[in-house]
Amino acid sequence: MNFPTFNFDQIFHMKNFKIFFLLLIPALFYSQKIRVFILAGQSNMNGFGYNKDLPNDLKSFKDVYIFQGNSVLDGDLNGGTGKWDVLKPGNGIGFKIDGKTNILSDRFGLELSFAKKMKELFPDDKIALIKYAREGTSIDSLAKGNFGCWDSDFNGANGLNQYDNFLKTVKNALSENDIDKDGKKDIIVPSGILWMQGEGDASYDETIANRYYDHLKILMNQMRAAMLSDDLPVVIGKISDSGKDKSGRVWKMGELVQYAQEKFVLNDKNAAIVRSTKNYGYGNDPWHYNSVGYIDMGQKFAEEVFRLIINFEKRP
Repeated sequence: MNFPTFNFDQIFHMKNFKIFFLLLIPALFYSQKIRVFILAGQSNMNGFGYNKDLPNDLKSFKDVYIFQGNSVLDGDLNGGTGKWDVLKPGNGIGFKIDGKTNILSDRFGLELSFAKKMKELFPDDKIALIKYAREGTSIDSLAKGNFGCWDSDFNGANGLNQYDNFLKTVKNALSENDIDKDGKKDIIVPSGILWMQGEGDASYDETIANRYYDHLKILMNQMRAAMLSDDLPVVIGKISDSGKDKSGRVWKMGELVQYAQEKFVLNDKNAAIVRSTKNYGYGNDPWHYNSVGYIDMGQKFAEEVFRLIINFEKRP
């Protein structure tokens, strides 16, 4: 197998340090391979699809697992707690964990159709999803509002922000060395990062929106470093606008953030973008896609990340 490439300047950033050992040590000694994907962002990553709208082939899974970190505001000490479980509907908005038990909701996100497609593309591999998403969050600290931000250099209350919650989620997930409970130690194979976010940064002014490219680039590289691969495949979802506002635009700086997203994938050889979001319908509000949209989005993310993985793993 090909081991990840390491950028030690990023790895030994204080916030990434502990994850280094959780990934590296099992990889040296064990042979039970599980492909791991990161799912992160804001509310359209969290998911507002309704379980009642799901087709039967998205209601149960085999050899697919999910760890969803507890989603909290900046400064909350309880972020990132979670528990591995077999994937099933209910990891959308309203999902909770009481410390011991995952409490599924009546909603779903892109994880279901993504997992189904990945199992079709990698039928011999087990799949594990690590998910952390928080509605309304921005990367830029000046756009955090009452929701929170992902800027690793921003110190909120207790010095914690959304990036800290994300790292705690990853650390807690990877501290389990037998995800599938088959009695064999796992070898974690980081396979991709899925990022659906940008609406928060598009909600303020031109100055904040114009910083999105730099912020996105830094954050994706930090996430790659946390997974010990400085060129790990990244797929982002292009934000879209329902137009359901008096002005005809929900995200007043949406075009600038869209431009930044396109610029990111243009300049990063291991990144791709899902553009089908522009065709999605919306649910009961002007911000979140309907069930059909989330199903399509998961499929499109899977297709894009698979293409990147094939190229990524062919390299010496």
